[in-house]
Amino acid sequence: MTTWMWLLIIVVIAQRLIELNIAKRNERWMKDRGGIEKGEKHYKWFIWLHSIFFLSMIFEALLNNNNSTGINYFLITIFLLTQLGRIWCIHTLGKFWNTKIIVLPGVSLIKKGPYKYVKHPNYIIVAIELFIIPFLLGAYLTAFVFPLLHIILLKVRIPREEKALTKATL
Repeated sequence: MTTWMWLLIIVVIAQRLIELNIAKRNERWMKDRGGIEKGEKHYKWFIWLHSIFFLSMIFEALLNNNNSTGINYFLITIFLLTQLGRIWCIHTLGKFWNTKIIVLPGVSLIKKGPYKYVKHPNYIIVAIELFIIPFLLGAYLTAFVFPLLHIILLKVRIPREEKALTKATL
């Protein structure tokens, strides 16, 4: 793999670790105010999915020996736009943004920013990233398999999240 590919992987992993730190801080803040966690059983599968995603992508890119792959500026642009969308989601939800399903009873749903247009914009962004990042590295099998696995997990998560949010805002 080329230097730019390793840099991309390092930047994305660092970003994810920063986001997990933000999520942990927000989780404490919400739970200190009576926040209730729901859907704990399926959360571990998201952790596994994302961890294996990085391993799969790196392994496949190394296996394919993509040393001559140049930067695809169209895909990089899409990737950068997803990062702006991710930041928009996190900023809009503020202390309520989390990687887990944690709700504060009696608090209204946030319906501004990207949430004004789509119920779960961050899930769309992640699905795009799970396709775009490995595609940039020439890890085409990873680019196909992991968005599908993500969609399967979302079929479990989104109904649980909707149920928890509906009960909390009543």
